[in-house]
Amino acid sequence: MRRGPGVRPRPAWRRWRRRLGVSVVALGLLAGAASGAWWYETTWPKIPEGAPPVRLVVPVGASGDTIARELHGLGLARHPLVFRLLARARGVSGRLKAGEYALSGPLSLEGILDVLVRGDVVRREVTVPEGRSLDEIAEVVAEEGMDPAAFLAAARDPSPVRDLDPLAPDLEGYLFPDTYDVPQAPEAPHGLVRRMTLRFRQVIGPELLRIAERGLTVRQVVTLASIVELETARTVERPRIAAVFLNRLGKGMPLQTDPSIIYALKKAGRWDGNIRKPDFDIESPYNTYRRGGLPPGPLGSPGRESILAVIDRRGTSTS
Repeated sequence: MRRGPGVRPRPAWRRWRRRLGVSVVALGLLAGAASGAWWYETTWPKIPEGAPPVRLVVPVGASGDTIARELHGLGLARHPLVFRLLARARGVSGRLKAGEYALSGPLSLEGILDVLVRGDVVRREVTVPEGRSLDEIAEVVAEEGMDPAAFLAAARDPSPVRDLDPLAPDLEGYLFPDTYDVPQAPEAPHGLVRRMTLRFRQVIGPELLRIAERGLTVRQVVTLASIVELETARTVERPRIAAVFLNRLGKGMPLQTDPSIIYALKKAGRWDGNIRKPDFDIESPYNTYRRGGLPPGPLGSPGRESILAVIDRRGTSTS
């Protein structure tokens, strides 16, 4: 277009400045939109208040990408990249803990990340009844979703009670029966075993002096207490039963207690819920009908009352 007389063309630098201004405004709008989208995706509640908890299971060794894809699949992250970038920006990508989570609202993606960093996994109560053996306790914890093999592996290590019982080949008898609040996490079996042995030490600790004064060892007390525990469920009967067995030991008589036969049959894989006449001849160091003295170790985990019954009702010998 031909310009009229006296009209000078606009300088090129002004045209570039105008274009630059438009570009800056556009970039600012884009940055603002991106910032708003990021804020919405990370801080707006993905789980509203009052909504049912969302179950999230993080396997052992799961990467941030694996967790991000799981959250995306649950509808808690618009795209896996959002969660990965958020974890990276906060420097916690390698600190996300495995376990089972019940995510309750109101909870944003930032809140979910905090939960995973803290390891606020589901916790459940595990009640271990008196008299249960290691294998039976493993069955109890398995009912609560815990890995029984991992539990038994931890329970086969006697080091937590080595100072109390140098002869212990495992923790049979030393996992104190009680109710425990445990997390649903991979390390839960080892943590439960540790807490059960600590609870045992709390119970037996105040009695160690009396045990020594009576010429007993902790292993002898726990072994006999485990038999007393299995002989009766009635607390009032335990001192009398303990006295009977201690007197038999003092006289060199066999204990002749059925729980020892049942334990021997279980270790041999022959227990079907019934004791038959031939079972009393089973070849086992736990057969108290054929062998004198105490069995080589506890038959299960005795409770406090059975332990005290043995300590308070002492015979003349526990060989």
